[in-house]
Amino acid sequence: PTFVAVNIAGAMAYMVRDDSVIWQSRAVVGRTSTSTPVFEATMQTIELNPTWTVPPGIVGEILAAIRADPQYLAKNGMRVLDASGRPVSITAEELSRYTPGTFPYVFRQDPGPLNPLGKIKLLFPNRYNVYLHDTPARSLFELEERTFSHGCIRLQDPIGLAEAVLDDPRWTRTTITAEIARGATRQIPLNRPVPVLILYWTA
Repeated sequence: PTFVAVNIAGAMAYMVRDDSVIWQSRAVVGRTSTSTPVFEATMQTIELNPTWTVPPGIVGEILAAIRADPQYLAKNGMRVLDASGRPVSITAEELSRYTPGTFPYVFRQDPGPLNPLGKIKLLFPNRYNVYLHDTPARSLFELEERTFSHGCIRLQDPIGLAEAVLDDPRWTRTTITAEIARGATRQIPLNRPVPVLILYWTA
């Protein structure tokens, strides 16, 4: 009776409860080369002020950016971590010697205005590492064709969806926004997990 649906073809997201759409939003979905997959999963957690751990498919882009600008990591609030999550002291010159296939570390970006996940992400564990999230690139939602991501789904109104799926009087749009303003990363478990359907409906 309750679920979240994303229409990849229409770049739209919806929440349905008892046969009524109670929330909808424009979305940005994957490019043709990094398309959003069709699958079903279960939303369990919301994260405020998320960090961004760069997925393996994007590591090559970060390494290229470091070669072009040795200050890239510092300018973008990014750190290099080892497999245990400990910071690694390494120079841009040393990083530039790696390829995506030989890179043994992880890039992680701190919360903030440059973080591509924006202020909130909504997690539903899946083998594709796809999730719903905010974005600082708000102008993309005004475009008719919204295929710009690496596979994850950016939402025009993620806080509205967070309020709907939490379904808790303690977590309104106002209180969620106030908690985000504190700046700390925080995970909020859903009282009731919500099915998420990532589908492809053409006209």
